[in-house]
Amino acid sequence: GVRDVLFLYEENRCSMTYMYEYPEYLKIKLPKKTVRRYPVYELYLYGEGNYAEENKNLLLTGIPVLFLPGNAGSYRQVRSLGSIALRKAEDVDFKYHFNFFSVNFNEELVALYGGSLQRQTKFVHECIKVILKLYKDREFAPTSVAIVGHSMGGLVARALLTLKNFKPELINLLITQATPHVAPVMPLDKYLTDFYTAVNNHWILKAQDLRNLTTLSVAGGFRDYQVRSGLAFLPRLSQQDSALSVVSSAVPRAWASTDHLSIVWCKELILATIRALFDLIDENTRQITEDPKKRMAVLNHHFVRHPAKLFEENPEAFTELTGAFVWITVKASKWTYSFYNDSDGKYFTFPLASHRKSYSHVYCENSMLDTSSWIYGCINSNSSMCLEATDVSWKAELLPTTKASVVILKLQDYPSLSHIVIQAPPTAGNKYTLDCEFFQEDSRTVQLPVTHLFSFGFSSSKILLNSTGLLYNVQLQHFNQIYQAFKIHIQSHCQSLKERKPSVYRLHIPWSHEDSITVAKVPSFTEISAKLHTAPPENDNRVPELNIYSSSDCQYEVILKTSLVQILGQIIRFHAGALPVYVVSNILLTYGGQLSALISTGQCSDFSLELVRTAKPYKVEPLISIVVFLQGFHWFRAIWELLSLPEVDAAVLSSQDTWFPLVSLTLFLFGTGIAYWSGVFFSTSLRLFSSLWLTLIRPTAHHKDNKLITPRKLCGVLSLALVGWTTCGALAVFIIYLQYSFKDSDRSKETLGNSSIHTVKNQSSMDSTSKATQSLSSTATIAEAVNSLKMHVTILNLFTWIVLLNLPSLIYWLKNLRYNVRLDPDPCRFTAIILVCILEILMNSSTAEVKSSKLLKMAAKVPLPLSVAMLAFGRMHLYKVPHFVTFSLLLHVLCCIV
Repeated sequence: GVRDVLFLYEENRCSMTYMYEYPEYLKIKLPKKTVRRYPVYELYLYGEGNYAEENKNLLLTGIPVLFLPGNAGSYRQVRSLGSIALRKAEDVDFKYHFNFFSVNFNEELVALYGGSLQRQTKFVHECIKVILKLYKDREFAPTSVAIVGHSMGGLVARALLTLKNFKPELINLLITQATPHVAPVMPLDKYLTDFYTAVNNHWILKAQDLRNLTTLSVAGGFRDYQVRSGLAFLPRLSQQDSALSVVSSAVPRAWASTDHLSIVWCKELILATIRALFDLIDENTRQITEDPKKRMAVLNHHFVRHPAKLFEENPEAFTELTGAFVWITVKASKWTYSFYNDSDGKYFTFPLASHRKSYSHVYCENSMLDTSSWIYGCINSNSSMCLEATDVSWKAELLPTTKASVVILKLQDYPSLSHIVIQAPPTAGNKYTLDCEFFQEDSRTVQLPVTHLFSFGFSSSKILLNSTGLLYNVQLQHFNQIYQAFKIHIQSHCQSLKERKPSVYRLHIPWSHEDSITVAKVPSFTEISAKLHTAPPENDNRVPELNIYSSSDCQYEVILKTSLVQILGQIIRFHAGALPVYVVSNILLTYGGQLSALISTGQCSDFSLELVRTAKPYKVEPLISIVVFLQGFHWFRAIWELLSLPEVDAAVLSSQDTWFPLVSLTLFLFGTGIAYWSGVFFSTSLRLFSSLWLTLIRPTAHHKDNKLITPRKLCGVLSLALVGWTTCGALAVFIIYLQYSFKDSDRSKETLGNSSIHTVKNQSSMDSTSKATQSLSSTATIAEAVNSLKMHVTILNLFTWIVLLNLPSLIYWLKNLRYNVRLDPDPCRFTAIILVCILEILMNSSTAEVKSSKLLKMAAKVPLPLSVAMLAFGRMHLYKVPHFVTFSLLLHVLCCIV
């Protein structure tokens, strides 16, 4: 599954963007108050060549666009957008042009640490005010700024609207690239999840206020394994007329999946963005149009359905077909026309009266891609020609590689049309083909039931299309869950060996813009992966379709099989972020089992054996499933809310349609495997390290300090607590972790050393009575030491995961250390101080003290409910995991004392 996510995706089909002149970044001077408040952040204006020189005096006359980089992103990533926009402006002689600004967020790791997101948002607000002041007193001064945000930069842009003193009219267009809008990829701290909750709640509750803001979210598709595309879809609002979410593989003229970084430089995607920006300009204001309907029409034109024509806001409803063209009537239901060096233009008319009874649709394809109208519906005609027509070229859409635009018209929707008219203009030197056919929808629609999830690819669904037409729709029945994944094999056979146009296979998902298109030579054998980014909305009964744009004399065989590898890939893609919770849950259950073994046998069992015995999914999963089921009842929800308990994560995931059957069991077993091998790794590492130490330094008489708390240890605790409070909590946690690891290595060394000394003493002792007494005493000491070591290895294993979950804030603190010694806000400051106290005591403890404790029974029973609680509330809130572990270790400390 991991391999499927990280490696098994389509090749990179994006072209690189290049600058024709050297890029320059002009630093914009900010008010002193802003600089004092945000010393780390900066604002730049992009330019290159003469354009950069002209802008050095900041007498700007263009349209402002602000680029916001994402997690660890650079302000220099604006260059692809800025450079292509500059070339486009040159093409129109600078009648219109854009000024691209970019914010330097110091490449902060905001996907790992959410404490600076609010700070970034407030700084962007200040930047917008500064940018608009630069245009003051200009002839066409802008009143708003368009924003392009990559990754977390898109979320920061959306968060602007949550600021109390922010005026929504300051932004009229927001384009986000691979931004996780729905939820954080890894919910590592409370500030991150709270920020998401505030932003998404505001956008849902204040949807009416956002109608003047047009938002486009572009996701990268399956190549982007850092932010899955489902997260990049804007939350479904009641007002859908101002927001659009698309996957890059479905964007016309791009048709390519992008990884998380290439989405900012993918030439095909950047071209679509810049073309859209230029089409959004209002000729009167020389700024982006204030009309939200036009903005959405432009975005749909460039990002959803491109009709192979230049955008027109109000295309003429009726047109007269003029010119000295020859009029030819075609009565056949299927027709092909190729023309090469044709000096005479022609109009081909297809009378509809004879076709309406037999056929439901007409399909036409044109390989001449020149952005002019080519197909019309005749409204008024005489016996020889059409006098007045409506342009139906706007109903066309582009197809890749074949450089063709196709039109499918439902005859029932056009009752007033008497003819279809196709225009073939004069050509010089190029060969073009026109194809048309009338067909009955039922004859071209085939239903293919998908194979069952548990068929594991052994069974298949198969259909054979003896094609006589140009288009087939294969409906994939019962394909509506995100955990479903299939391999579709399409084999084409042709009767003759003549050269043909390639076939185009489109996997069309009707409820979201996430289509993927494959182009294949004819004849050929093609493999297509079929899986979903988003589940269908409630009560949406539409089914995905495989559209086959075929060659008319070829046969197509379609074979569909379940792909087990891709199903596992979907589990990893949607739920890999929750894996640490399952691993820690397994270790916690094992830890509880070891404490229970101390009660029953007086011996601490080995970690690996105890994991196999204790960590069982049926101990935790059924209880969570029962709670989720009961939350469907109003009375149970009322009691739950009365107790002020948070919502169970599995219920939230189910409501988002991202919860699979058996996914939790799969992840639990995966967690068991990781926990097992991490335990083996720790034990082996300690053994090797201690053996090496013993080889270098021979053991001497050991003075054992039995006291859990001494003045020296107390000073150590206070010092570390002070470090955690004044700098970064995760730093204190990391230092105590290293100290604990060293202590465990020391303890392992002593155990091995005592064992060797005990052997030597037994061999050299002559007195049999003394020998027996010494032997028993030494054996008991060694057994106790081994028991303690086993317990400490488990605690170290647990603590390792706490360190890993707190590591992002430590990395963030280290990266920003030169600007600020104290991490503020710190997500683990209080937890760190508690953990320092607990571990300073635990590292000096032994199982002998624990065995005699009155609290041992309670300490042994607590890990099970804690594991259940962790899986219930920690899957979408990873920062809660250390709290559960800390509580369990706190009980262990009390067992040492009481």
